[in-house]
Amino acid sequence: MEPPAVPAIETRQTSLSRPKTSTRRKGVLRYPVVRQLIRFTGVGIICTVTSLALYALFRPWIGPQPANAAALIITSLMNTALNRRLTFKITGNRKRARDHLNGLIVIAVALVITGGSLGVLHALRPEATLAEDLWTTTLSGFVATAVRFTMLRHWIFRRARHV
Repeated sequence: MEPPAVPAIETRQTSLSRPKTSTRRKGVLRYPVVRQLIRFTGVGIICTVTSLALYALFRPWIGPQPANAAALIITSLMNTALNRRLTFKITGNRKRARDHLNGLIVIAVALVITGGSLGVLHALRPEATLAEDLWTTTLSGFVATAVRFTMLRHWIFRRARHV
């Protein structure tokens, strides 16, 4: 006669602060911030391409400044929605309106950084060339992007920092 089967005992520890994940990531991908930065970059590329396309579409009909504003507003809403869902894995309607309003504030901060850098450039070098303008906006755009990611991660979507 065989002894009765003993049920297997689960020895895995579970954390109360984080949901269980079935995937063990290796290397730098084990850090949530790295995964979020990768997704954030993908969203940024999509939104940049969309913004350029909208600007090119709107510019002949409404002029450069309104076309730029329209493209930025549309893509900032899209950017917040995509970052909410893809970068920070937030689904559902809870706090969506507040997230979008805060996303517009984050975009405004980024515009202050890039616009302010151009203002400083032209105050110091009124004869600045188009190339200097582009370098200034590109470099300040990197700073603005880092500020945007930090604000999204630690302010707007702080409830999902560990995904």
